[in-house]
Amino acid sequence: MRNKYLLLALSCVAAFSACKDETAFTPEYPLNIKVDSALTVKIDASKTYQTIDGFGASGAWTLDFIGKYWSSSNKEGIAELLFSSEIKDGHPKGIGLSQWRFNVGGGSAEQGEASKIEDKTRRVECFLNANGTYSWNKCMGQQYFMEKAKEYGCDQFILFTGTPPVFMTKNGYAWSNEGDGANLKEDCYDDFADFLATVTKHFEDEGYNITLISPVNEPEFNWTGGQEGSGWRNSQVARLAKELDAKLTEKGLDNTKMLLAEAAKWYFLYERGDAGNNRGDVIREYFDPASINYIGNLDHMPNIICGHSYWTDMTWNTLYDYRSKVHEAAQNYGLKVYQTEWSMMTEGYEDCPVYDESSYMDISLAMAKVMHQDLATANVSSWSYWTAASMEVYSQKNRFWLIRLIPEGGDYGDIEGNGTFSAGKNLWVLGNYSLFVRPGFQRIDLTVPNQNNKFFGTAYLSPEKDKLVIVYTNCTKESIKIENTFENLANEVVDYEQYTTSAAKDLRREPNYQKGIIPARSVSTFVYTLK
Repeated sequence: MRNKYLLLALSCVAAFSACKDETAFTPEYPLNIKVDSALTVKIDASKTYQTIDGFGASGAWTLDFIGKYWSSSNKEGIAELLFSSEIKDGHPKGIGLSQWRFNVGGGSAEQGEASKIEDKTRRVECFLNANGTYSWNKCMGQQYFMEKAKEYGCDQFILFTGTPPVFMTKNGYAWSNEGDGANLKEDCYDDFADFLATVTKHFEDEGYNITLISPVNEPEFNWTGGQEGSGWRNSQVARLAKELDAKLTEKGLDNTKMLLAEAAKWYFLYERGDAGNNRGDVIREYFDPASINYIGNLDHMPNIICGHSYWTDMTWNTLYDYRSKVHEAAQNYGLKVYQTEWSMMTEGYEDCPVYDESSYMDISLAMAKVMHQDLATANVSSWSYWTAASMEVYSQKNRFWLIRLIPEGGDYGDIEGNGTFSAGKNLWVLGNYSLFVRPGFQRIDLTVPNQNNKFFGTAYLSPEKDKLVIVYTNCTKESIKIENTFENLANEVVDYEQYTTSAAKDLRREPNYQKGIIPARSVSTFVYTLK
């Protein structure tokens, strides 16, 4: 009798061990998984769209403090979440970002409280000193994450700045009171350009691939305080671009291009809107040879225009309307489009009209809609989130972060101590794209019957034609069984894996018996092997 109970106990242990890792569980009989509806989707490789250059985020603000002051284990853990491409037992360790944005500061941090920027996390150190020398031990926290990005395989680095160094500005500060004009002394355009090129050269010499440098940020805003920033007129941007082009050439930075002009709203790319007479309409202003501000012929000016997805993102129809116009305007001049910043700036989204009543997944599904429309309608080749990590304050939930930071004193504690961090749903939704849709993948046609704002998807083919990645978003409260059908693929479909982000799953690989089913209120990525 004793042996009988022992055998029974061992059988239970074995059964428990088999079920503990769902990816290892293979039922001995077919499981009938109930689904609410089914869809047949067509993927046609003969219809091609933009090539993807990468997915990214920025190390602006908080990560400089984390890199300087937090423990090694915390810093390494955050870096792994952002940059690792390793998948272990069905669990991705990170989201494999392929682009990383580094904030080149203007020196407000050295000014401290005298900078008149109240929040110290919004102040940034400057590599250039007032006496003309450089101190490369500035922004060491940002430099830590830059180094970790490179170690994990991220090889596209984008430098961006909000302001000239404070000793080049008209008011001596990193914010502006110049209205729509640049807070830059008239005799300092060449000096500012030299500063940007010198910083680029330094990091290139350190072994970083600085693919792009962005010299102005949201020039349509006046930036009167709160953080580093300056307004710029189109003529001033063009003047600076010509100076920077010359300095990049002078320093032999043939592979580094300029990225313009980080438009604050999508419609500033194709119209003036509320930007005023001296700003906006930047595609025509910079790329039409008939424009007095034409800079499309500069050696370091690529056929790329970039903007931010803020303020034009609250409903499905709004998303489509603005982005279709962006695509049309960019096509007229043969330009790639980059989306270089997004987070949830305001209230009233169709998915989460009131933040206090919204879940974290509600906010992430709203982000998934923005990503889809940017990729499928604006045809962006690059998509980046704004701040990779931040504290959760003022009941903002996950509006402004991929990774949540909690200082030792709580959300409102001192970030210069230590703390804890956690991965958010935004991180994993971004990972549904960034981990699998790699640089060089090309978007191909995907047709969902009666596609609407509740269910949509995009498909991407690898350069070698051996991988096909499909990303679906299901905003409904029902599960959907998908049958993917394929046309004009050069290679045969062999098998696929599926990774899901939902309220219950963080980019989790589905077991075989769940494959093909997209849970309610989730984002799912299908990764096909072609042979």
